[in-house]
Amino acid sequence: MKKIIFPILLMALISAIVFSGCKTGSQKSAEEIQEAKNSLKDSLLNLVQYQTFQYFWDGAEPVSGMARERIHMDNVYPQNDQDVVTLGGSGFGVMAILVGIERGFITREQALERFQRIVAYLGKADRFHGAWPHWLDGPTGKVKPFSKKDDGGDLVETAFMIQGLLAVAEYYKGGNEVEQQLVADIQQLWEDVEWDWYTQGKDVLYWHWSPNYGWDMNFPVGGYNECLIMYVLAASSPTHPISPAVYDKGWALNGDIAKDTIYYGLSTVLNFYEHNDDPIGPLFWAHYSYLGLNPKGLKDKYADYWKLNVNHATIHYRYALDNPKNYKGYGENQWGFTSSYSMRGYAGHRPGNADLGVISPTAALSSFPYTPKESMQFLKYLYLDADSLVGKYGPYDAYSQTENWYLPRYLAIDQGPIPVMIENYRSGLLWNLFMRNEDVQTGLTKLGFETP
Repeated sequence: MKKIIFPILLMALISAIVFSGCKTGSQKSAEEIQEAKNSLKDSLLNLVQYQTFQYFWDGAEPVSGMARERIHMDNVYPQNDQDVVTLGGSGFGVMAILVGIERGFITREQALERFQRIVAYLGKADRFHGAWPHWLDGPTGKVKPFSKKDDGGDLVETAFMIQGLLAVAEYYKGGNEVEQQLVADIQQLWEDVEWDWYTQGKDVLYWHWSPNYGWDMNFPVGGYNECLIMYVLAASSPTHPISPAVYDKGWALNGDIAKDTIYYGLSTVLNFYEHNDDPIGPLFWAHYSYLGLNPKGLKDKYADYWKLNVNHATIHYRYALDNPKNYKGYGENQWGFTSSYSMRGYAGHRPGNADLGVISPTAALSSFPYTPKESMQFLKYLYLDADSLVGKYGPYDAYSQTENWYLPRYLAIDQGPIPVMIENYRSGLLWNLFMRNEDVQTGLTKLGFETP
């Protein structure tokens, strides 16, 4: 059963009627039809950005101002974790709040107050050699273990948080005295992260360290995945930088990262999996590092990162068109696979063996910069044909038509990239902010990147 959720959606539907060409007493011109198409497109983009922004604004944990790890509209929380906040999702969230300012959802002053609360909270929260944990207990700022041994610093989640904070600092740089203090406070958080310590003195970055278990998790981060931003920030640090050898030997595997393959007629550009034969990863790999890091014109000796991400998203689209497992719904209007909820709990969806018949809306919607036409087809499907899959904070996390399954639940790491990447598609806002940071420019040059 369909429902109208917000007045903006009603506007979008009215635009759709105009677009249909029905106009009493006259034939619509090509220009009028195109104008109506553009109106529908803008209405839908505004709506999905507004709703997903609200996850991080209205839905934030009140003490910290940070993003809740999950929001379940059915109020079912099997782990009793409704007050747990996420570092990575909150990094995406502060960027979503910048979108909210630019789109007129909130004022610059309202956002400033929220950013002050978040930054002050982060300054007092548990840190481990400058890195925050994956999760914090929102009301107290104490570590909430992600797993038994994952009770300390998480360098990847920290990188996602810092990426967002640096964009915020650039936005307020040059502002009034209060805004300048926020920028200085963010700079201090940035300088406190001991990126070099997380190498253990080796030529690779390690994901975790625990005050109780040390390096027991033993997760050196190398080969292509969502963690490029961690290496860029580690090289960019003004206080605790890594050497280029850590990037070349650890992340790039002495060049083996460039051993690509062909899948659905397109080069993968990089080797997505070091230890198995899966040709392509989930689509969040094309989003998390690139919320601030602009892949347009970004190249190093291993890859053209724009081609990498366009091909990645297009391969997912072509896979859905092919639909080798004959799942219900897959096609030009329903596509995109990433880690999300599923009928079996949280799962890492991607083309191939890990395809469970689950579509995660964030996959296609956060790919707008790479596949604008195909992403718009999916957006129109959700809001004009299947809006039972949409709630207060935008599209629900995942669904399966084959299994006739969805839950009215959200995850911060899936909602966050949607408004940010759509804004990068529309205006380049977050790309422009992050890329103009002087430390980041220094780090990219240090690692041998070319930028526009």
